[in-house]
Amino acid sequence: MNMKRRTSWIALAAVAMLAASGCATASSADDSVAELDPNEPVEIVFESYNIGQAGVWEETINTLIDEFEAEHPNVTVTTQAPSADISGGNALTVASVQQQLLAGNPPDVAQLTFDTLDFVANELQPKAVEDIAGRDAVDEHLTGGEYPMHERAATLADWDGRHVGVPYVFSTPLMWYNATAFEAAGIDPDTVDLSSWEAIEEVGLQLADSTGKAPLTVSCLSKVGNWCMQGIVRSNDGRVLSEDRSSIEFGEDGAVGAVQAMRDLYDAGVIENLDSTAQYEAFARGESLMQLQTSVMQSTFMAAAEAGGWELQAAPMPGFGDQSAVPTNSGSALFVFSEDEAKQAASWEFIKHMTSPRAYELITSGIGYVPIRTGIVNEGGPLADWAAENPLVFPNIEQLDRLEPWISYPGNSYVQIDDLLWTAIEESVFYGADVEQTMAEAQERAQELVP
Repeated sequence: MNMKRRTSWIALAAVAMLAASGCATASSADDSVAELDPNEPVEIVFESYNIGQAGVWEETINTLIDEFEAEHPNVTVTTQAPSADISGGNALTVASVQQQLLAGNPPDVAQLTFDTLDFVANELQPKAVEDIAGRDAVDEHLTGGEYPMHERAATLADWDGRHVGVPYVFSTPLMWYNATAFEAAGIDPDTVDLSSWEAIEEVGLQLADSTGKAPLTVSCLSKVGNWCMQGIVRSNDGRVLSEDRSSIEFGEDGAVGAVQAMRDLYDAGVIENLDSTAQYEAFARGESLMQLQTSVMQSTFMAAAEAGGWELQAAPMPGFGDQSAVPTNSGSALFVFSEDEAKQAASWEFIKHMTSPRAYELITSGIGYVPIRTGIVNEGGPLADWAAENPLVFPNIEQLDRLEPWISYPGNSYVQIDDLLWTAIEESVFYGADVEQTMAEAQERAQELVP
């Protein structure tokens, strides 16, 4: 790693939810900052939680930064990570930027997760990329060119119809499964139906009879899986938040029914109760035989399967009955916080590079995030040959046509709202609480936190 991009760790035990001072200055849609002067040295700071993830995550990002600096020799990119323990929650990444904003020294570019979008847009108030580069330039970057972003991905960092940030990396939930174990249980892994939770129960019971243990783990049922639990709720015609963003709805019939379905699978001996880390470790060891998990685990699971001598396969996220699943995305967008125009210009060039076809060529093949510029896997595209050899990427891409955004809760108490939901789900699914009553009580308490 280049020493000038020395990683800086910021340990945050607790940060008060204070509004960041200052507002982004709006400009007309086609105004833009001055073009980057190739003769003027510029240093920008990039804060990214991927920098804190050793292995392919950090290596891939650093490769992209090296390529950017080679193309822009006057720009130096210094990286820093918000915390050594990103499992502490997505709020840590926001709290890190917020603290630096209050100190008057924010990163120039920050990677922030979509569940914090309401708070980021309204409280941290980044410099909207369309105010920096002009609306036309941002539109062209997102949806123009040979490999445009998928239409459902391109708007994920929009707020009130404006391009506040640029979608960066995300995944969708996939049903990973151990094809070798399926065969041992008398199940054809190539024709098995995993399209619905009812079908999952049938297969799960057969696997449980064969192995003597619960075969399924569901990352959505852990706190860090809040993004994909929203997809399970939406797949049952439920919502966690009303469309007008005023009412919490995870105590209503659709959401309650989705949670009850998970409870029924647990009671039937199909779902095993493990925390998020234990889940993917168990699957990697070949002990958990099915796992609904982020597609970003693709490279990890592929390596584990090869080392363990078993075959990895994947299916799209299950729905309910005959209804197609409605997957939600994980992931993040890139936002600009610099006040300096030269740094803003450099930041925009950097964001373009980090969300370019070349970037997703490396990010998808190296890490496993969905290639949101989906055309790169088609014939003639830079990832066509790789995709042909790695067909596990296609269920991930196919789900984009049904994708709905990861919802961010309104106001400063978005973390507490999500904690209420997660606690209610855990108690309902694993610890015998009455599902309807528990979810209704959580909804009532969460509604009190909505401004």
